Amino acid sequence: MTESDDWTISQGWLAGARKVASPNFNRRPEKAPLQLIVLHNISLPPGEFGGGHIEALFTNALNPSLHPYFESIAHLRVSAHFLVTRLGEILQFVATDDRAWHAGESQWCGRSNCNDFSIGIELEGTDDQAYTDIQYLQLQKLIGVLKGHHPSLGEGDIVGHSDIAPGRKTDPGASFDWQRLAALSNDD
Repeated sequence: MTESDDWTISQGWLAGARKVASPNFNRRPEKAPLQLIVLHNISLPPGEFGGGHIEALFTNALNPSLHPYFESIAHLRVSAHFLVTRLGEILQFVATDDRAWHAGESQWCGRSNCNDFSIGIELEGTDDQAYTDIQYLQLQKLIGVLKGHHPSLGEGDIVGHSDIAPGRKTDPGASFDWQRLAALSNDD
């Protein structure tokens, strides 16, 4: 997506994002308004970027013979709503109205099963490598569009996977600059 793209959401899909439909989703529970955006990181194989392996994982097409690490994860049935690549491309796997399978066992403000009331955004990256400038810019724009389309999302409703699954998850990691994201959001 670029500056000139139409940043709107229709039927849960972001115009201009590359749509890669994942089978790993289900309907949200009735009366479960969106109340959280969860930021993650992912790289496949770990520490390597590009190659389409994330798409393959989220569409159940990851070939376990391509890398030894893939043998341990190819059976997983996971997804996220969005992926922001190192180059700033935005891919969408699940409509925002549906429940992506990104959070796993999780809890936020006394509520469990965060997938029920959250949107999952994966950033192509690792806990200990800096994210790219374009990733921050695209993420900030994406969050703005999501909040505009889903008014139940509030200002403080952005957390890391580590916040909803402490001790189990560490992403988006120490390399994610929360202050930078906040500063970009305040510039609008």
